[in-house]
Amino acid sequence: MMTEQMIDYVSQLESVCVKNDTIAPRLFEEYGVNKGLRDENGKGVLTGLTNISKIVSSKIIDNQKVPCDGELWYRGYRVEDLIHHLGENEFGFEKVAYLLLMGNLPDEKEEANFKKMIGECRTLPTNFTRDVIMKAPSEDVMNSMTRSILTLASYDKQAKNPSVSNSLRQCIQLISEFPLLAVYGYHAYNHYEKNESMYIHHPNKQLSTAENLLMMMRPDQKYTVTEAKVLDTALILHMEHGGGNNSTFTTRVVTSSGADTYSTIAAAMCSLKGPKHGGANIKVMEMMDDIREHVKDYSDQDEIEAYLRKIVDKEAFDRKGLIYGMGHAVYSISDPRERVFKGYVEQLAKEKGRDKDLELYENIEVLAPKVIAEKRHIFKGVSPNVDFYSGFVYDMLGIPVELYTAMFAIARIVGWSAHRIEEMIGADKIIRPAYMSVMEEKVLEEESDRTKQSMDLCR
Repeated sequence: MMTEQMIDYVSQLESVCVKNDTIAPRLFEEYGVNKGLRDENGKGVLTGLTNISKIVSSKIIDNQKVPCDGELWYRGYRVEDLIHHLGENEFGFEKVAYLLLMGNLPDEKEEANFKKMIGECRTLPTNFTRDVIMKAPSEDVMNSMTRSILTLASYDKQAKNPSVSNSLRQCIQLISEFPLLAVYGYHAYNHYEKNESMYIHHPNKQLSTAENLLMMMRPDQKYTVTEAKVLDTALILHMEHGGGNNSTFTTRVVTSSGADTYSTIAAAMCSLKGPKHGGANIKVMEMMDDIREHVKDYSDQDEIEAYLRKIVDKEAFDRKGLIYGMGHAVYSISDPRERVFKGYVEQLAKEKGRDKDLELYENIEVLAPKVIAEKRHIFKGVSPNVDFYSGFVYDMLGIPVELYTAMFAIARIVGWSAHRIEEMIGADKIIRPAYMSVMEEKVLEEESDRTKQSMDLCR
C-alpha cells in the first residue's frame, strides 16, 4: 500500500506526464490522423470486414450522402424485424444468439437443441461461487466478472486449444455462465460489503436468459411476463453493434494475437466497463437523478430546457457539458435500438406506475437535441441513444445500479463471440495499426561530450 507521502509524490509526477505526453493538436491534422479512429463527421476508419452485422446511418441519394434513420442489421435481418417477429410471450435471446453465432436463423429442432445446450451449460464448477466469487466481493461487478472469467480457464483442460470448435464451445459456455457471474457477484458484494441478506438461487434450465436473470436476482424469484419480455428485448438490442465498437474491436485485436478465449473475453470486459462505452447508462441515471432534484414540474418544458442549458454550459450536474444518453458515434437522426426499445419502455412504465418519470424522459428526448444543436458546433444530428432509456428500464425492473454495465456484458458476450469466431476463420494476421512518432530526439550529456571530442580530433 502507498503511504501518504508516496501518494503526494505520484501526484507531483502527474504534471511531468502531462508536459511530456501532450501532443499538439495541429500534428494530428498535419499527419492526417483521426483521433478515436473517426473523422470529423463521426465515420470510423475502415479497419476490417464483417458478415455479422451492419449499421446504417446515411444513404446515398443523387450522389450525395444524406443522413437517415438509423438501421441495425444482424446477419442480414433488421433487428426490429427479429424482435417484432417473436410471439407475444416468446423470448428471443437464445434464437438471436444462434443467428449471430451461426449465421442463420435456427429451425425448430436447431433452436430446441441450442436452448437445451445453453440450459445445460448454465452452471459453474463445483464450489466456484464460494471459492472465487464470494472470497473477494467487489462493488465493481465488472471486475468481479473479469476475474471469474480468467479463473474459469483454470477449470478448462482445453483452455489453450486454438481450434475453432473449441473456441465456439468455450464461447457458448461463457454466454450461459455470464448471468451467474454477474448476479452472484452482486449478491456477494451486497452481503459482505453492504451487510444485506444473501440468497443464491440456482438457474432453471427450462427458463430463458431474461427469466433466469430476474428469478436469480429477486428474493421471491417472481417476475411478470412483461418484465421478462422487456429485459429480453434489451438483451437482444445490446447483443451486437458492428465490429468497430470499442469492446468488439478489442475482441478482434486480442483474438488476432492468438490469445485464448478467456483472455480475449476478459479484455473485452475491461474495454466495455468504461463510462464512454458500457458504463454510459449509469451516467444517464446519475444525470436524471440530478435533474429530478432541480426540476419541480416534469411537464414544464421551459423549466426542463432551462436546466438542460445549464448542464450544457457546464454550470450543472458534473460540469462536463454533456447531456448523457444523447448522441452517438455513428447514428445521427435516430438510434434504431432506442426506437424499438421505447415502445417496451412505455409498456413497462404503465405497469409500474412510472408515467411521470416517463414524461420527464420524453420531454428531455425532445428538448436536448435542440439545446445541444444551439450550444455546440456539431457536424451531424443528435438523437437519443439506447442508453438513454436502458437505465430507466433497469431501475423499473429493480436491477441494482452495480449491475447495469454487467447487463450490457451479458448481452454483448454474444457479439464478441461471433466476432472472435469470424476473426479466427477469416483472418490470419495480427492486427497492428501504425502510430507516427513525433518524438524529439535527444542526446545524453555524456554522449554529447564524446561527440564534441571526436569532432575536435577530426579537425
